[in-house]
Amino acid sequence: MKDTLNSGKDGQAGGGRMPFAFRIRNECFRSALAETLSTYVMMTFGLGTVAQVVTGDGLFGRYLSINLGFGLGVAMGVHIAGKVSGAHMNAAVSFTMCLFGRLAWRMFPVYVAAQMLGSFMAAGTVFSLYYDAMLNYCGATSPSLAPGPPLGSSPPTPPPTCPYLGASWTRCWGTAMLLLCLMALSDQRNQPAQAGSEPLAVGLLVLLLGVSMGSNSGYAINPSRDLPPRIFTALAGWGPEVFRAGQNWWWVPLLAPLIGSLCVMGAGGGDLAPLIAVRGAASPRPSPDLWGPAQGGGA
Repeated sequence: MKDTLNSGKDGQAGGGRMPFAFRIRNECFRSALAETLSTYVMMTFGLGTVAQVVTGDGLFGRYLSINLGFGLGVAMGVHIAGKVSGAHMNAAVSFTMCLFGRLAWRMFPVYVAAQMLGSFMAAGTVFSLYYDAMLNYCGATSPSLAPGPPLGSSPPTPPPTCPYLGASWTRCWGTAMLLLCLMALSDQRNQPAQAGSEPLAVGLLVLLLGVSMGSNSGYAINPSRDLPPRIFTALAGWGPEVFRAGQNWWWVPLLAPLIGSLCVMGAGGGDLAPLIAVRGAASPRPSPDLWGPAQGGGA
């Protein structure tokens, strides 16, 4: 415990002035906490927007509202954890950072577990906030009597008009586009986002993905966004139907984003400058992680 929490005399941390403050010294625990909190914030805003739009039958927002909710939620998540853990909030991003040597493989399960926990907690929060509205929307008096899972706290499935393969490919390529642009935003030898503007830039990127690639499968290009709400919805009373929905669609959001990660491996190991032949004076190497120091050393 002494290695994790360092409290100063009289409740002050390291000579600080705030009473009862403390510092978390353990890097692994600090990163896990940052990923949990940032993912929770991102998912609460995103799922809350979905719940409001769906249960309100369009009276309290439209599809663009969902895009804005997730985009701004991601921006807030980057503000919370960007300089602590890199604010991945996405298992596919963490997987890519490991592939490129920016995150130690031993930290990968820590990041994913933290993201899953934050996402699960967010699903529970939105479920509690919109419980009555969801039951009214489903036309039931309890979750076990509802004809289908609530769209607010459960993940999306492909619409009937979109083939299974087409929806899967959309998730795969959408993730690849997300990661490619994230690499560009953090590439110090090219045209990165200006210091302090990273949260807004990433939020706009997610918004752009939503308005361009969202109709096929809800653009949930994030395993950490999809599986925990699905598990929560099953436990909340809707049962295994949430895994059978969409022709057993549940496994696609787990695998397709990871395949999308592999699609960006040719981009100079996360450094786009050699790929597009940038010329001119030498510039600094890219930062070890997206917005902060490398977590857990090299791969």
